[in-house]
Amino acid sequence: MDDWHLVHLGRFAIGGAGIVFTEATAVQKNGRITHGCPGLWTDSQIPGHARVAQFALRNGAIPAIQLGHAGRKAGMQRPWFGNGPLNDADLARGDMPWDPVGPSAIPVADGWPVPHVMTVADIETLLADYVSAAQRALEAGYKVAEIHGAHGYLVHSFLSPLSNKRTDRYGGDLHGRMRLALEIAQAVRAVWPEDLPLFFRTSAVDGTPEGWSLDDTVVLARELHQRGVDVMDCSSSGIAGAATASGTVKRQPGFQVPYADRVRNEVGMPTMAVGLITHPVQAEAILSEERADLIAIGREALVNPMWALHAARDLGHNADYAAWPEQSGWWLAGRERTSEFYIPPASSG
Repeated sequence: MDDWHLVHLGRFAIGGAGIVFTEATAVQKNGRITHGCPGLWTDSQIPGHARVAQFALRNGAIPAIQLGHAGRKAGMQRPWFGNGPLNDADLARGDMPWDPVGPSAIPVADGWPVPHVMTVADIETLLADYVSAAQRALEAGYKVAEIHGAHGYLVHSFLSPLSNKRTDRYGGDLHGRMRLALEIAQAVRAVWPEDLPLFFRTSAVDGTPEGWSLDDTVVLARELHQRGVDVMDCSSSGIAGAATASGTVKRQPGFQVPYADRVRNEVGMPTMAVGLITHPVQAEAILSEERADLIAIGREALVNPMWALHAARDLGHNADYAAWPEQSGWWLAGRERTSEFYIPPASSG
C-alpha cells in the first residue's frame, strides 16, 4: 500500500463515506489476484495499511479491510490489461506467473492454468495465514474485517459445485463445500475483537442452474451468523471468467438487492446490498424498505468520490455544507449563497 492507495481510498473518507473498504487484500503472496494487488502476509506491509486506516479515522470514516485469496484466479492480468490469464505482453512487463491453487484441478475457463489441488495441510496453512493477516489488520487500525468469499476466488471455488469436485471433508455435499468458509470465519472471529464487525462477502448465486444457489447462500448465512459473522455482503457470480461476469443474471439497477433482502429477512442477519446502486433515492429506498442494512457504492464512487455528501444534499440534508470537510465546506457554502443560479435545497422535513 503506497501513496496511490492513500489518496485513492482517502478521498472516499473525505467524501463522506461511512465505511471505506480496501480492495481484496491477499493473506498469502500467491493469493494475489494480480501483481498490482495489495497484501498483508508479512509485518512489513502493516505501515502502509496503517496510513490508510488512520487517515480514514481522522476524516470521519471507519476503515475496513477485505481479506482474501484469489485461488485459481491468482496471478491473472491486471484488469486494464485484459482481466484474463497472463500472456506474453504481461510477461514482457515483468508480471511473471505463479501456480494457482484450488479445491480441484479445474481451470477457470479454457486457456487458464490448471490449479494445484490444495491438500489438507495446505488448508491448515491457509487458515493460519488468515488469522495472521487479521491480526496484522487489527494492528494497522482497521475496525471492520471482511472475508472475501465471492467472485470465483478461493473460498467461492470451494463453495461452488462447479469448481469443487473433492471427495474429502472439504467437498461433496453442501456442508462439505461450506467447511472451508466456516473454518476461516471461525478462525478470524476468534482473533477479531467482539466489538468490531466481521463481514463475509458472498456470490449469492453462480448464475447457472448447476451452480451455487440463493438457497445455498441462506444456509451458509445461517452457519456464518452462528459463528460470529455480523454482516453478509451480497454480490453474485464470477465463478467462471472475470470477477464481474454475471452468467445468466440480467444486470439492471439494484439487480443484486433481492439477495441481500432474502438473507436479511429470512436469516435475521444484517446485509449489505451492492451492484448498480447509483442514485441516492434508490439507495435510501432499499434501506427504508428494510431490504438491506448497508449500501455499498463501488464504481459510482470512482466517478464521484464525494457521492455520500452529494447524496445527503439530494435527500434534503446538509444544506449549509456543514458535513463537508471544513477546508472546503465553508467556501462552498459562501459560493452557493452568492451564485446567481442558487436554488435552496429541499427541506429535510
